[in-house]
Amino acid sequence: MPATIIQTNDTPFETKTIDPVSLDIIENALRNARIEMDATLVRTAMSPGIREQGDAFPLIADHLGRMIVGQFGSFIGGFLEGYDGTLEDGDMIFLSDPYSVGGAISHCNDWLVLLPVFKDGRVLAYTAMFGHQSDIGGKVPGSMPIDATNIFQEGVRIPPVKIYKQGVYNEDLVKLVLHQSRTPAWCAADLNALIASCRVAARRVIEMSERFGVDNYVSATQELLARNHRAMKILLSQAISEEPVSFEDYICDDGMGYGPYKLKCTMWRDGDKVILDFDGTDPQSQASINFLLNENMFKMFFGIYMIMVFDPQILFNDGFYDLIEVRIPEGSLLKPRYPAALSGRTHALGRIFDILGGLLGQKTPEFLNAAGFSSSPHLFYAGTDKRGEWFQLFQIGFGGIPGRPMGDGPDGHSLWPGFTNVPNEFLERYFPLVIERYETVPDSGGAGLHRGGNGIIMTYRFLEPGVIAIHDDRWFVPPWGVNGGKPGARARKILEKADGTQTIVGNKVEDLPVEAGDILHFITWGGGGWGDPLERAPELVAKEIRQGLVTADGARNYGVVASADGVLDTAATEALRTQMRSERSDLPLFDYGPSIEELRANCLAETGLPAPIQPRWHTQAIAAE
Repeated sequence: MPATIIQTNDTPFETKTIDPVSLDIIENALRNARIEMDATLVRTAMSPGIREQGDAFPLIADHLGRMIVGQFGSFIGGFLEGYDGTLEDGDMIFLSDPYSVGGAISHCNDWLVLLPVFKDGRVLAYTAMFGHQSDIGGKVPGSMPIDATNIFQEGVRIPPVKIYKQGVYNEDLVKLVLHQSRTPAWCAADLNALIASCRVAARRVIEMSERFGVDNYVSATQELLARNHRAMKILLSQAISEEPVSFEDYICDDGMGYGPYKLKCTMWRDGDKVILDFDGTDPQSQASINFLLNENMFKMFFGIYMIMVFDPQILFNDGFYDLIEVRIPEGSLLKPRYPAALSGRTHALGRIFDILGGLLGQKTPEFLNAAGFSSSPHLFYAGTDKRGEWFQLFQIGFGGIPGRPMGDGPDGHSLWPGFTNVPNEFLERYFPLVIERYETVPDSGGAGLHRGGNGIIMTYRFLEPGVIAIHDDRWFVPPWGVNGGKPGARARKILEKADGTQTIVGNKVEDLPVEAGDILHFITWGGGGWGDPLERAPELVAKEIRQGLVTADGARNYGVVASADGVLDTAATEALRTQMRSERSDLPLFDYGPSIEELRANCLAETGLPAPIQPRWHTQAIAAE
């Protein structure tokens, strides 16, 4: 049954004609309210993941639940259809179960707060915010077990419940939830920050409605949705062909020895509607790399990608959703059946952006992006220190962003543009570790006219015994280059013991013991290159040698001859480039590097790790059990 919204005023909103100035003021006020939500959250949260890295996502929706400003698109329509309860003035919803909202939040660590905003007895808007909690219980510190085989192993799951009912706080509910966490103080502060952020946005919406009039405010939100629809309709008709194009990419492994897992999407336009069909994507994994991809979320991913590539002036909101149809096969890696584990979903989430880049540029290669969004590297470190106090670190790392039509990919950057790194000083102050290196890895970005962003090496020296976990990808299948650009380097993780012995460890490991004095070299992938490397200015390559971004040996991938300190040899460069051009064939649109078969054959020698087993064997093994 759909939700019952209890209103004391059933008068419909009256449609008004909004003048351009008022519309512009309301639009920018909503943008600012979204920014204020973020600011409130960061200033009041405690966990490093939210306070330092910004792992939280705001939303302001209209009276029907459609996102006007935000980031991930709105889940509210689907929630209202499936919520068997009432909503009235003073209520606030709290949840963390992805299956209860069709994947609008993608794992149980994301706590979501939803506030219906009432004005004069009517629902005027909705505000929502979700953020990643450092620990929600479960079998491992951080609550994101790589080897989870169902969602019950991943910590507490909160169905949609009222944390406030008619303004009364449900304290017992919060006590019960916090009791499951290894970091209850952080979770309590972060939850209060989520609530405060929603209330701040609600106040701003009320203020706008009082300044301009309720009917004018509502009419303005509808015009913002309609304007987006008009702009996207034109954009889609110009940029998307009626002829289908397909693209596929791979998640390297599932942390349990199986992989790679294929993600495939086919795109075409049927009249005004764009179809995005994931038929051909591999079946769900028994491990936790499944990603319950919400259709509206993917529509927003697609829309943001289109807008940022073709027309960044468009305000992205939910107005264009009826122009997109998303088809995801049931039981696939992107629509796993309950109760499939979901905590390792970031690898598929990141790969979705690489697939979008591969899809959208095939007809217009000048708009192609290379691969490199790819994943969201995680490190966990937990234990009990000498004072008998529990410590627990969850940190998101950065890889190399792909080369792009407008220039080089940033070095060591996040999948999410709004994320920031945790300052090393913060880590060393609050956790028993020392950061010995934090720098880019030269030559890890793929060579190209526009270089792929370099990955980073972050070297941790652990000062207390404990356990670590690593979640990363792109160690087996490299990030591909485009328009003649070369693939980026693959990720590596090296554990160095106090006696100097080194062991290459997997990029998805759980409960790995470390002792005081052990060192972890956390090395991430580089982004793929864009365009012909021989067209890159030799002077720029020489400068990057001096900056430590490229080595003298790596410069030869660009046909550049220079000394180790970046002194350019112009004559030798011209000769080398002439030779390289004469020896090569036509430049490929996509350079994937070695084939999967070649990667398997050379995996141990190149990475120090055995190749993953094909997933279909995994499926057969599960069936046999």
